[in-house]
Amino acid sequence: MAAMSDRSPSQPAPDHRAGFACFVGRPNAGKSTLTNALVGIKVAITSNRPQTTRHTVRGIVHRPDAQLVLVDTPGLHKPRTLLGERLNDVVRATWSEVDVIGFCLPADQKVGPGDRYIAKELAGIRRTPKIAVITKTDLVDSRTLAEQLIAVDKLAGEFGFEWAEIVPVSAVKGEQVDLLADLLAPLLPLSPPLYPEGDLTDEPEQVMIAELIREAALEGVRDELPHSIAVVVEEMIPREDRPADKPLLDIHANLFIERSSQKGIVIGPQGKRLKEVGTKSRRHIEALLGTPVFLDLHVKVAKDWQRDPRQLRKLGF
Repeated sequence: MAAMSDRSPSQPAPDHRAGFACFVGRPNAGKSTLTNALVGIKVAITSNRPQTTRHTVRGIVHRPDAQLVLVDTPGLHKPRTLLGERLNDVVRATWSEVDVIGFCLPADQKVGPGDRYIAKELAGIRRTPKIAVITKTDLVDSRTLAEQLIAVDKLAGEFGFEWAEIVPVSAVKGEQVDLLADLLAPLLPLSPPLYPEGDLTDEPEQVMIAELIREAALEGVRDELPHSIAVVVEEMIPREDRPADKPLLDIHANLFIERSSQKGIVIGPQGKRLKEVGTKSRRHIEALLGTPVFLDLHVKVAKDWQRDPRQLRKLGF
């Protein structure tokens, strides 16, 4: 009779792996959508606008053989403001600390100067394995995808390094997302899990709520407003005098814009647009927290905050 293992079901196998991976790429390359698809829950803000992600969000993928902690970074870009410079610093600091890097390149856009800029920077990080992730494959035909795969393979050679893997995915359709996790896991160091089972992110709830509100605000204003909205959750207080089976959480948050002229754009005629922002974000917040929410939003001016070190600190950057 085979000897029984003395390892309890909760203990990881001796060959269990755990570590950190980050997705890099130019703005709007699909990094946040991919993070959400791998984790299976909305932990990273997604938007059709470039340069949306401002906070490093960790999404945690639990597998029997590995725990993959995904670090979502802003897109590396040519900075035009102090905020832009700080976001680039966050990216470079993250690259130096992770166990594997996934470089996201959209299938529907040819490899360009922005990609070469990132590839050149990645070439300097010699020891960290790099996977090329061809995103948004649902937007192209098989011939275009094949051409992109060849171009991306050549990109590494151009800067003197090799991809550990090249994998095409569609995060929106869930195609090859599991395969990507399968390829990332063996590149992590041998380690027990770094986070408890069931944890999906280590981002504070208030930061995630602020990001959900900001995402809804960005969708509301489309191209009318420059990328200058910041959100701070001031208070989260359970409503008093509510029965235990009918809780309500009061959330008070401020949306900061850079100029008084932008206030009307965010609020909209008769407050209609701000109301839409509240309705949309409240739905996501309630799904995140699992409790009914009363959301109180106010729009305030923080003049030229993207260029002002004091304002940046105040707003959490």
